[in-house]
Amino acid sequence: MSKINILHLIEGAKQAEGLTVIIDVFRAISLECYLYDMGVKEIRPIGSVEDAFALHEEIPDSVLIGERNGKKCDGFDFGNSPSTVLPDAVKGKTILHTTSAGTQGIVNATKAAEIITGSLVNAKAVAEYIKKKNPETVSLVCMGNAGVRPAAEDELCAEYIKSLVEGVELPDFEQRVADLQRYGGEHFFDENRQEIYPKEDFFMCVKYDKFPFVIRIEKDELGFITKREFV
Repeated sequence: MSKINILHLIEGAKQAEGLTVIIDVFRAISLECYLYDMGVKEIRPIGSVEDAFALHEEIPDSVLIGERNGKKCDGFDFGNSPSTVLPDAVKGKTILHTTSAGTQGIVNATKAAEIITGSLVNAKAVAEYIKKKNPETVSLVCMGNAGVRPAAEDELCAEYIKSLVEGVELPDFEQRVADLQRYGGEHFFDENRQEIYPKEDFFMCVKYDKFPFVIRIEKDELGFITKREFV
């Protein structure tokens, strides 16, 4: 059986080895799952806003999606919010995606043998992929808030994936998911922050095991590119 390590934040991404899973439940990785479900052509995770704009010049029909401090980046088409992306605007398009946590994990996981991403919405698929690959080492990286502060939802997701791989039931899992509304996801229920954190995003991001695919990270001449792989 694989040795599964749970790591944390950008520093954890830098230490990750073996098959590495970058976890960001609220909201980057959940959003990417929904984007593929909307029919996007491909998603390119990018570290900086500047690099996203530069790549947009090379891929003129691409769509810029991302955030800093939760807010949509200036000049971008959409923020990091799955409930506000318009499916007709992204279908068949290349998505350029940069965020404070999720995409930072990808660009910092330089020691990983292979990188996939994970969130609650595809946790079971991630576990099945790990079991199918059966690598010697698995690194589950909880990216947290802005990659520098732990987040309950990412920790829970990592524990859940680990339990599925090991075939051990995670106690009180459904209750812990529900509790995220008060402990970890409370900003989605702040009436003064709905423009940045719509309530619907919370419910979309906690629909665990919704998607039967993983998102693999590869590289080409333009940088990182993701591929959807059904499990």
